[in-house]
Amino acid sequence: MLKRIVSCAIIATFALGMLASCGLEIQAGDGMRSVVATIFAPYDFARSVAGGLAEVTMLLPPACESHAFEPTPQDIIRILHCDVFIYVGGESDAWVERILSTMDTSGMRVVTLMDCVDTVEEEGGDGEQDEHVWTSPGNAKRITQRISEAMCGADPQNAAAYRRNTAAYLAELDALDAQFRTVVDGAARKAVVFGDRFPFRYFMDAYGLVYAAAFPGCAAETEASAGTVLALVEKIKTEGIPAVFHTELSNENMARAIGKETGAKVLLLHACHNISRADFQAGRTYLDLMGDNVEALREALG
Repeated sequence: MLKRIVSCAIIATFALGMLASCGLEIQAGDGMRSVVATIFAPYDFARSVAGGLAEVTMLLPPACESHAFEPTPQDIIRILHCDVFIYVGGESDAWVERILSTMDTSGMRVVTLMDCVDTVEEEGGDGEQDEHVWTSPGNAKRITQRISEAMCGADPQNAAAYRRNTAAYLAELDALDAQFRTVVDGAARKAVVFGDRFPFRYFMDAYGLVYAAAFPGCAAETEASAGTVLALVEKIKTEGIPAVFHTELSNENMARAIGKETGAKVLLLHACHNISRADFQAGRTYLDLMGDNVEALREALG
């Protein structure tokens, strides 16, 4: 973490110095307002609000693991020149705080996802607040509303269109929430198992589900202890749980090993940190990915 903060401070200093010496400016095309988001979920919320009336950019390259992301000088320049900047907050975004502290943000509207909702402590008792606030549709609504307010403030000329787009998108999130509730209410069980990291605390809390996972939150560890794996195997066997989950862009090794040992089906539950290149190019959305999650959860709780 210290290495990341130091390297990003150097990048920010370099980028700002380059701007000052060269007079470089980046503007959104065709007079559009520029919105920059660090990861996929808020990027997708913003483009749903924009409806093509603002230029929306995601800093995290498709298929990149979000916790390993290192910003480039071009990323810093994009942040510096945007009208609305959206990031998660928390320990993983310490680099953002350091960069913003070097900039004049008086002309920029900044949305921090963790300030949009009530946060909870991350699993593992480390004192950090769980950053994965967008994983429940209810929180996604609150975040989208805050993004919409920022975009309306930055671009009053298109505010009415943004509000219409927001209302339509919130209705879709309500429909998604209803789908999850229908699945959970009709489920044979309320327990799920993750043979992977666990970025779904807000999602599980929203629907009253219980869970067991190989790692708390998005822990840095990649190898679980033998005792942890054994406990997950025993839980699946004892409770007759038909599936074990992994998250997106995971190597899936642990989930597959647990599946092989127990006969449980290995399924993806997408946290929408990021998206594969193929899905990004196909234009898949948060709603698409969460729709897939509805079906995966239906199978896991059946």
